[in-house]
Amino acid sequence: MSINIGFIGLGIMGAPMALRLAQGGHTLFVNTRSDVPADLVAAGVTVLSSAAEVARKADVIFTMVPDTPDVELVLFGANGVAEGLSKGKTVVDMSSISPMATKDFAARIEALGAEWLDAPVSGGEVGAKAGTLSIMVGGKPETFERVQPLFALMGKNITLVGGVGAGQTTKVANQIIVALNIAAVSEALVFASKAGADPAKVREALMGGFAASRILEVHGERMIKRTFNPGFRIGLHQKDLNLALQSAKALSLSLPNTANTAQLMQACAAQGWDQLDHSALVRAVELLGNHELG
Repeated sequence: MSINIGFIGLGIMGAPMALRLAQGGHTLFVNTRSDVPADLVAAGVTVLSSAAEVARKADVIFTMVPDTPDVELVLFGANGVAEGLSKGKTVVDMSSISPMATKDFAARIEALGAEWLDAPVSGGEVGAKAGTLSIMVGGKPETFERVQPLFALMGKNITLVGGVGAGQTTKVANQIIVALNIAAVSEALVFASKAGADPAKVREALMGGFAASRILEVHGERMIKRTFNPGFRIGLHQKDLNLALQSAKALSLSLPNTANTAQLMQACAAQGWDQLDHSALVRAVELLGNHELG
């Protein structure tokens, strides 16, 4: 059954996710600050001039924008989603934002008679294009069940973690694990290279043992080949680690390794590398050790 879907935010991740929904036979109404990609135009999406218009036309409205203030603006700013909502519609935020702000946004949306799910994703541009994203969902079980067939067009590992905000909390946890693994792989490969070993051969050997990981496989190869075109930018991952540290402060929780890795990302940003893929974190480790992988 075709559903009227709204999609707001057609960036590196949002555009392929929206395309997957259009290819699933649904009617899409979109709004974005950037140009609409040609493949989405070819898929027959309708481009509207505001988020409010999208909300009026669609039954389920997805948002996929960079940060907490962007979500707030799209939802509650002038001509925002809230202005076009009516009872029975569902808002699904797939951005990666503050779990605490998410709970506030959900309450404001639900006060308008609409439903809310927070559903951040992991898997990068590759997963978005392939429809293999991991989707971490917070919200009511009955709302999740209604939207699940749409999630299935975009992802494979789809989990209702708990109530509102649980999806965002899970995404922050995911970003901690990914960042610390990237830092670990960076340090290991720079160490091996400066000690005189071939980092490509070291990576190959480690992939057969207990140190094997998806990060070592994919990001380790990017570090060695110097392919830092963004799948997920350092600047965005830096934002996610800041969310982790802000939340940890509110919870009176210490995250020392997360803080250290956030500082490595800050060093990259200071060098103007924040628009590179997060595998370029290795460049901060190289800078500290005065040694480039080679």
